[in-house]
Amino acid sequence: MKNIVVLTGSSHPKLAQKISESLGIELGSCKLGKFSNQESSVEIKDSVREKHVYIIQSGCGRVNDNVIELFILIQACRMGSAKRITVVTPLFPYSRQSERSQKKRLPQHQIGTEIMSSLLQTNDQQPLPQGTFAQSFMGMETDGGYRQWCARAGTLVAHLLQAAGADHLIAMDLHDPQYQGFFQIPVDLIYAEPSIIQWIRSEIPGWRQAVVVSPDAGGAKRATSICNKLNLDFALIHKEDVGGTRESMGLVGEVEGRPAIILDDMIDSGSTIGLASEVLKRHGATEIYAIAVHGVFSGPALEIINKSPVTAVACTNSVPQDEFCARCPKLRTIDIAPMIGEIIRRTFNGESVTQLFVHDEQL
Repeated sequence: MKNIVVLTGSSHPKLAQKISESLGIELGSCKLGKFSNQESSVEIKDSVREKHVYIIQSGCGRVNDNVIELFILIQACRMGSAKRITVVTPLFPYSRQSERSQKKRLPQHQIGTEIMSSLLQTNDQQPLPQGTFAQSFMGMETDGGYRQWCARAGTLVAHLLQAAGADHLIAMDLHDPQYQGFFQIPVDLIYAEPSIIQWIRSEIPGWRQAVVVSPDAGGAKRATSICNKLNLDFALIHKEDVGGTRESMGLVGEVEGRPAIILDDMIDSGSTIGLASEVLKRHGATEIYAIAVHGVFSGPALEIINKSPVTAVACTNSVPQDEFCARCPKLRTIDIAPMIGEIIRRTFNGESVTQLFVHDEQL
């Protein structure tokens, strides 16, 4: 492949090396480091003039440093007269901050009750406190300030990527799919689903009798998609937040005497997987597997998984997994480098990316 350069940031050079090998090209040379005052330093050793540059940087590790490094890499390629710059982010940074947190919003029936109570107070000839109606409607708690108004950092990162000079974005399994709407440049949203299906078929004994379980309602669409392709049954874990903790969890579906496969887009703190596995164990699941696209494993996540009844946890290598695997023998890694390499080849040659996943649905 001529006139193509693949560069990598500091976040995941091992994945970038595998992607370059799958493309049959050498990984571009660039010097990454920091100055004495901890500002990021980037120096591209290869010529990028009139070439299509692919920059691979995942939103993991020292996320803030990696994001700034990505911006500088893009700008360096732009100043080097690159013909086109494509950013490849297996895990998009700040992808969970696309909109204001609504954890403290009241349930809809409570919102209606609070609004009516506020309106009825006007009959008592007493003035309403300032903002009472808005507070009732939004479910906000104020104590001398607007605690609920948060910055939309995800939108900001999207705008900064474009301002730095990116022409195209390739991202995998965004936590919020509507994220694509924040960009004015082309966005190819790809999925780890084909790699996950292949792993299920090859690594889970008796997978044809398994039940695919979504740990929450938000992931039901992802789980049912895999169910349809593998012709498996579906179950859903319903949970309610009580006092800020998930104390009420129930299972919709039947898993007794069958293997269960929990599917989620990301494992961060590990609490969802830990609680879901306990529920499935109580309902008679013989073996419990957990599969996630992105394995972040922050805080006590690995300790929770080690103590849980989960048989194995599989994650893609969108985030470096070597250190995590050394600390948790239950972890397995799904390699996505060949898939990303094929997607880069298709975008470089002007071929369809969507067709890669449509073909998988037809199998």
